[in-house]
Amino acid sequence: MHGHDRSGFLARLSGLLTQAPAIAFTRGLPLSFQGGGPVPNIVLGGSGRARFDARQGAIFAGMYDDTALAPAAHEGVTLQQEVAQDRQQEMAAASRGAPGAGSFVAQSRRMATLMLDRYRIGFVDVGGWDTHVNQGAAEGRLATNLKNLSAGLAAFADALGPEWNNTLVAVVSEFGRTFRENGDKGTDHGHGTVYWLMGGRVAGGRIAGEQVAVTAANLLQNRDYPVLNNYRDLLGGVFGRLWGLSDGQVQRVFPGAHLNDFGLV
Repeated sequence: MHGHDRSGFLARLSGLLTQAPAIAFTRGLPLSFQGGGPVPNIVLGGSGRARFDARQGAIFAGMYDDTALAPAAHEGVTLQQEVAQDRQQEMAAASRGAPGAGSFVAQSRRMATLMLDRYRIGFVDVGGWDTHVNQGAAEGRLATNLKNLSAGLAAFADALGPEWNNTLVAVVSEFGRTFRENGDKGTDHGHGTVYWLMGGRVAGGRIAGEQVAVTAANLLQNRDYPVLNNYRDLLGGVFGRLWGLSDGQVQRVFPGAHLNDFGLV
C-alpha cells in the first residue's frame, strides 16, 4: 500500500478508466485527485471575469507547448473563458430580476452543463459545516446549509435531464459531528456520519448498511455516532458496478477494501 499513500482515490480511479475525463470544481486540486494525471480545476462562482482575455490566454497556454502539460494548459484557459462568458450572461439576467448566480444552485447547473458536455468524473467541495456554535435544529445554520445543499443537488439532477439515469452522486463528509451538544449550542468534530448516494437508477429511499440504535451504550466515547460502514468499502463496491471494474481493479483504487455496494446500484 505504500505506493498509494501519495495519491488520492479519484486520481487512482481516473487512471484506470479510459474516455472518462475528470474535473474538480474547486480553487485548488483536491487531495482526492492529487498524485495522478493532470486534472483541470475551476471555481464556478466569482466575479464573472476570466483570468485572461483571449490574447493573454493564448500566450499563457503557448508557454506550455511542446510539453506534457500543453493539453491541460489549453483546456484550462478555454474552460476559464467559457465559464466567465456564462457568468456574464447570468449576471445580466439577474439584473432583470432573475435569481442570483452566486448560489450553489446556480453553480450546480453550470456543473451539469460541463459534465454533459465533456466530463465524466467531477468533484465539488461545499464548505460551512463547522457548526461549533449555535448550530440550530430544524431552523438555523445547519438547516440552512442542508437546504442549500439539497436545492443544489436537485438543480444538478434536473439540469442533467435523462442523463440523470446514468449518473451517480455521492455526498461524503470528511468527518462527522458529535451526537452530544457542546456548551456553545453546537457540535464538534465527531466520528460516524452518513453518506448520501443519489442517481436515477439508485435503489434508494432507504438507509442501507449496518446500523445500531442510538443509545448511550452504542455511542463512541459517549459522544459520537460509531463508525459502522467504511466509505472505501461502499464507494469501491459502487465504482465496480458503475464502471464495470474487476475486484482487482477496484483494489487498486481502495487497497484492502471489503467491497460492498449495499445493493444500491
